[in-house]
Amino acid sequence: MKILKFLLVGIFFGIVLVKSEAVSWYRIYEMFRFQSFHMYGIIGTAIASGIVFLQISKKGHIKSIKGANIFVPKKEKGLIRYIVGGIIFGFGWALIGACPGPMYILLGTGVWSMFIVIVAAIIGTLIYGIIKNKLPH
Repeated sequence: MKILKFLLVGIFFGIVLVKSEAVSWYRIYEMFRFQSFHMYGIIGTAIASGIVFLQISKKGHIKSIKGANIFVPKKEKGLIRYIVGGIIFGFGWALIGACPGPMYILLGTGVWSMFIVIVAAIIGTLIYGIIKNKLPH
């Protein structure tokens, strides 16, 4: 039953992203060329919503499904690693035309070339998992 809930939320999220054109290669292309506000509006709305809900949960008004307080641990300082990671993520997003969530949605909408991208992302994640202890975090 729990898996069904996650599946339904994922399907709903996919429909919202397709209908808002957030998975459209053209919209992503426009964003990276600074030709349209569309994607920046979607991303900005997501960031604003996240900030609001995180602040509400910190005050204890929103609890987890089990009734526990939501706790977000503090992140380590490290501006350079976030900048480098963001640049790598942005390059991948610009080259592929999709970030990790929409890759699966695009595959579900029949963009079969995304299968190659998903396999490459999984291989990249496995390689990172193998070498992460050797990297300067």
